[in-house]
Amino acid sequence: MAAPTSPHDLVFPPLKNDLILRAARRQRTERVPVWVMRQAGRYLPEYRAAKGSTKFFETCRTPELVCELTLQPIRRYDLDAAIIFSDILVIPVALGLTVANDPGEGPVFADPIKTPDDIKRLKPDFDAVAELGYVYEAITLTRNKLEGKVPLFGFTGAPWTLMKFMIENVSAGPNPNKARQFLVEHPEASHELLSILKDAVVKHLVHQIKAGAQIVQVFDSFAGELGPILFSKFELPVLRQIAREVRETLKALEIEPIPMVVFAKDGHFAIEDLSQSGYEVVGLDWCVEPLHARKLAGNRVALQGNMDPVMMFAPKDEIRKAVKEMLTKFGTQGYIANLGHGVLKDVDPDHLGEFIEAVHAYSEDMNKIS
Repeated sequence: MAAPTSPHDLVFPPLKNDLILRAARRQRTERVPVWVMRQAGRYLPEYRAAKGSTKFFETCRTPELVCELTLQPIRRYDLDAAIIFSDILVIPVALGLTVANDPGEGPVFADPIKTPDDIKRLKPDFDAVAELGYVYEAITLTRNKLEGKVPLFGFTGAPWTLMKFMIENVSAGPNPNKARQFLVEHPEASHELLSILKDAVVKHLVHQIKAGAQIVQVFDSFAGELGPILFSKFELPVLRQIAREVRETLKALEIEPIPMVVFAKDGHFAIEDLSQSGYEVVGLDWCVEPLHARKLAGNRVALQGNMDPVMMFAPKDEIRKAVKEMLTKFGTQGYIANLGHGVLKDVDPDHLGEFIEAVHAYSEDMNKIS
């Protein structure tokens, strides 16, 4: 059974901690809010216990289990947001690609896109509730179970990143040029595929928001592979359209807009463009200097990031030192602390806890001084 899809049908507990929403809108915050990408994951023993032998895609399709996995890090840490446990590859599946394996267990899709004619196999007019209702049901359930403790993130993959998975079957092994080759050999078909994916992303994000998501992130995990020329030609236009069309659709539905985050990993060449693309927040990976990013983005957007994930393996005093340096460079306003990518699976949960606590402690002290 899918979650209700009319915002007027849903009444949620009042929100007690809106730090991340204020930071995203560049409103003043008492401390820097913090969450981490992949915070519901294999590094947590409770995650491994709850998931057990359940396959990944089966897990994503089980709202009660998704809710439990999403809530686990919120119970353990003083985080400022939850993010729904799901996967970016639910969209290609909804569009009609057949699942061969779970991510990490070989080729994900039995029928990847190989030629422009393969695009005709896709179902761009798929019924989002019928195909992805398990995501929306999980969001509504989790939003209620959170009891207003923190806001709930929804998310999606960006069109280029989804296109890469659909062509290269990334989990089958490295083949970094196949999707880029498709772009330059078949530009018209590439624009068609990216447009189909853009429409699917907009549809998916709107339904997540209708189901209860209070902030959403667009993950462009392979943005850096495109370089500035291909990124500007193919991906930047659809990223801008996503931000605009989500807001236009929400307005037509009489739903209040929510903050949107764009995270283009390794897309340092695009920070300035992304800061003018319609998103409230630009996420940064760990390979960009905070002061440089702030200079490029100006005061147009909030920034998010960007601690190197491997720093969670460092001694706790080194983690605290790195947090202090990161906060000094980013400042405490218009900023959301995060890792520069997802939590690594072998991290000691206590070390991640040290990171979260240090963000709060140091930023509160810095705000008192200022």
